[in-house]
Amino acid sequence: MIPAQATRPSERVDAVVVGAGFSGIGAAIRLRQAGFRNVVVLEKASQLGGTWRENTYPGCACDVPSTLYSYSFAPDTAWSRIFAGQREIHAYLRATAERHGIDEVLRCGVEVRGARWDPAAGCWRLETSDGPYSAAVLVLATGPWHLPRELDVPGVEEFDGPVLHTARWDESIDLTGRRVAVVGSGASAVQLVPAIADRAAAVHLFQRTAQWVLPKPDLPVPAAVNRLLDRLPGARRALRAGQYALQEGFNYAFRHPRLARLLEVGARAQLRLAVRDPLLRRALTPDYRLGCKRLLTSSTFYRALAQPHVRLHPTAVAAVHGNEIVGADGTAVQADVLITATGFRIGELPLAQSLYGLDGRTLGAVWDGEPQAYLGTTVTGFPNLFLLLGPNLLGGSTSAITVLEAQLSYLTAALAQLDRRERQALEIDAATQAAHNAAVQEALRTTVYNSGGCSSYYFSPSGRNTFAWPWSTGQLVRQLGHFDPAAYNWHAATGPAPLPAVALPAVTLPAVTLPAPGKAPDDNRTAPARGEPR
Repeated sequence: MIPAQATRPSERVDAVVVGAGFSGIGAAIRLRQAGFRNVVVLEKASQLGGTWRENTYPGCACDVPSTLYSYSFAPDTAWSRIFAGQREIHAYLRATAERHGIDEVLRCGVEVRGARWDPAAGCWRLETSDGPYSAAVLVLATGPWHLPRELDVPGVEEFDGPVLHTARWDESIDLTGRRVAVVGSGASAVQLVPAIADRAAAVHLFQRTAQWVLPKPDLPVPAAVNRLLDRLPGARRALRAGQYALQEGFNYAFRHPRLARLLEVGARAQLRLAVRDPLLRRALTPDYRLGCKRLLTSSTFYRALAQPHVRLHPTAVAAVHGNEIVGADGTAVQADVLITATGFRIGELPLAQSLYGLDGRTLGAVWDGEPQAYLGTTVTGFPNLFLLLGPNLLGGSTSAITVLEAQLSYLTAALAQLDRRERQALEIDAATQAAHNAAVQEALRTTVYNSGGCSSYYFSPSGRNTFAWPWSTGQLVRQLGHFDPAAYNWHAATGPAPLPAVALPAVTLPAVTLPAPGKAPDDNRTAPARGEPR
């Protein structure tokens, strides 16, 4: 709970952005470009990077083509691979932040402990490890892939050896010649297992649920090819357009589940070619529609599992006894290192339990396990709060950066309206938010996400899909490209404002050119609980 009295005068800013990953850095750049100059980015880690800073496990890479994985306002034209790796993406993000002067507003090592809306002053009061802040606008850029989900079985804390989560990798641990147990078969496991198979003495993969895996044509991009693309007018634009169309083709199939069966043909063919053992092949074949869980791509995963020293155990982990991993089916294996590729707590937004709105309740209490927002961006009862990559915006093969950039256009348009109306706060109308979410849930009903016959991190404990967007990415971009003032309640401060007036120029929404960028690392968890990153 935020204390009533701060220990020092509150630092007053126009906007606080919480988090310095792709979302936070992008928000800071766009806000400053829009004239919102007094911006602060608070990052609890020692450097920027978000999921690309945290996920350093072997094999970590983007799962959409590299040419899609950059901001439209800062395109990178020299990726070294078709699918960029973690280090290259992190370096791109650092270079982009430096190029746009974000170091001037970035404060690392600062943890936001809570925030409360002050209706009298018309601002957010934040308590942080750096002291109090007051901000007219609060932007949460913490992302859905933030809180790692730990393996919760008896004895895991007493494992006789290193225990590594893929989002908390320790590079000092050498896997060479060691017996490694990997728990989970989602996106991080699909990348990790082939990367460690050649050095480990044995790899035991515990798979609770089989995953659909499509081929991934990941090849190096020679410097000569990059030079050629730079010299041919329109070549890169055409390449991006083609790759975007392919990603949207997957999304179209997921909205029309019968078409998803065509994609399954390709996935089954890859499995049949890579795995000759019929029993292993059967264990790796899902019993639900492709797209029901997050789409995975790899051309090396099945080949790694076919190696004699790599063993698949199609069972959940039930317990750990010393250095013995015990499966729910009674399987027991000895391991020197335990790796948990168990994903993230999707839907559990950081700060939700310490973010207080108009009625004094926290965002966590309002959501009660079922996150809802208007266009995944604004929440009724929480004025001047903007979520980036919020509820029901992603899913399928949608590019997270495409969605992010559309949200940033919406954010700057909202703030321009706020300035023109000479009000200090805007809040989405409750009926508008409810109608939007009802339409989303109705549209999701016939998609493969809801009807594909699986359990996934898309769903809340009650069974409500709080993650996926049910329509095309183009429709999402169009909806976020139009800010409707009538959908909002407009508030004036009831007391003296502690902040200078936010003088924003009139903002015309920039055209969002499709295709826009790609998406970040993610895991389609093995458990029916919730999540991992993209």
